[in-house]
Amino acid sequence: MTAHPASRPAFTGTGTLLRFALRRDRVRLPVWLLALLAGTLATADSYAALYDSPEARATAARTMGTPAALAMTGPRHYLDDYTYGAMLGHGMIGFAGVLVGLMSVLIVTRHTRDEEETGRAELIRSTVVGRHAPLAAALGLAVLADLALALLLTAGLAGLGVESLDLSGSLVYGFAHAAAGVVFAGVAAITAQITSSTRGASGLALAVIGGAYVLRAAGDTGNEALSWASPIGWAQRAYPYVDDRWWPLLLCLGAAAACAATGFLLSARRDVGAGLRPARLGRTTASRALAGPFGLALRLQRGLLAGFGAGLFVMGAMYGSIIGDIEEMLGGVDQIQEALAEIGGATLAESFAAMVMVVIAVVSMVYVVMATLRARAEETGGRAEALLSTGLSRTAWLGGHLAVALLGAVVTQLLAGLGFGLAAAAATGDHAMTGDLVAAALVHVPALWTAAGVALVLFGWLPRATALAWAVPLYAFVVGYLGQILRFPEWTGDLSPLGHVPRLPAAAMDWTPVAVLTLVAAGLCLTGLRGFRRRDLDTK
Repeated sequence: MTAHPASRPAFTGTGTLLRFALRRDRVRLPVWLLALLAGTLATADSYAALYDSPEARATAARTMGTPAALAMTGPRHYLDDYTYGAMLGHGMIGFAGVLVGLMSVLIVTRHTRDEEETGRAELIRSTVVGRHAPLAAALGLAVLADLALALLLTAGLAGLGVESLDLSGSLVYGFAHAAAGVVFAGVAAITAQITSSTRGASGLALAVIGGAYVLRAAGDTGNEALSWASPIGWAQRAYPYVDDRWWPLLLCLGAAAACAATGFLLSARRDVGAGLRPARLGRTTASRALAGPFGLALRLQRGLLAGFGAGLFVMGAMYGSIIGDIEEMLGGVDQIQEALAEIGGATLAESFAAMVMVVIAVVSMVYVVMATLRARAEETGGRAEALLSTGLSRTAWLGGHLAVALLGAVVTQLLAGLGFGLAAAAATGDHAMTGDLVAAALVHVPALWTAAGVALVLFGWLPRATALAWAVPLYAFVVGYLGQILRFPEWTGDLSPLGHVPRLPAAAMDWTPVAVLTLVAAGLCLTGLRGFRRRDLDTK
């Protein structure tokens, strides 16, 4: 006889659910961890190659002391003795802390709110499982992932053989990432109780991550008290390879414990599947836009588009704000100057802008892949089946989601180019840069459409393999940005859609590759649509 759920211990079954979650994420988590590890090791190795003398590092320290540079990196204390370790902590903890926070948030929301939204949590709780077990298992998985990352970073950096990357500093560096990650896992534990949707819970938690980054940036350029209000600021102030302080990480652990406890408390105050914040009542009648597949897809994805649009505008503005100092910042780094010289451009600022556009385009590509694969979530959630049981055709339904992704690529690139151009014009006084940088951003749109086409082909023909679509932006970043600095062979760039885009504003416009990429994207999209029309729905 099964005990009534209310009479079971609250954490019964946590271990079983944790093992099940580990099995479900047996591919997803290693990809996250290896990508973060590889990016960090490649950056550390590139520092050793780029700044191969104390004079070069001293020059870098002077140029990184500007307010715009500190806003993008970290606190000024790292600059006092700018060793390779200090450079790594200064430049990477703030950026990587956002990525580790994102990983932790997605883990928690995937194994809590997503389970409730799809109805699986209700089935699981009908067995011998305590009320708090799902959340405890999700938090446990996030903590294990963060600890695994900390150990991988420690071993990888200490074993890299780079001067000043010693074991003690590598331990602090690795666990600074883990400490930031567990804080945001705790934040996700709270947001998962507030809203009744996975997207809402993830969006709220990601907004907290963004706020933490902004507070950190504002504090590092002005009032340092603001940085002490940010978990990312706490992680940076462990000062790995400089002071190797552990006590700021205790602040992260305390905040994580408080957030987790709040999450458990709030979970006991709501019903399964519901959120503490009641769903907002909609209009009594739907707008005419919702009567069509495009309007519905846009309504479902407007939050994603707005978030990426705002983020890319800010990202472009941050890069634009330092372009006036780029000659001084990079003037003494021979390897970067060589990479920028290969791009071309009349000035170093133009070459730098062309390189940065690759990074911006990769972020937009992440949005495009997410927007295209939203159709997969609708299919597996059973919502597509209900719509397609009406007179709506498969082509029209999938075409609505595709159209949002394709138009979203234009919107995100336009906003990124506008932010970059306006900030660059303000920093240099050259107002013509605004139009030039907007054009440089928009010329990448056909490459983003190609990435959408790849994702659609996988969705149409191999729906269980749609995760492979993420290889496109990952590869594009590695060869398009790091490859230029680390001098990858030229043919590696040709395998990426971004490798064929004219490098505006450093190079002249060439319409031929833009037209070819557009035709390739169209062919891929048509192939994906045809595949979806021919296969059965895959409803879980």
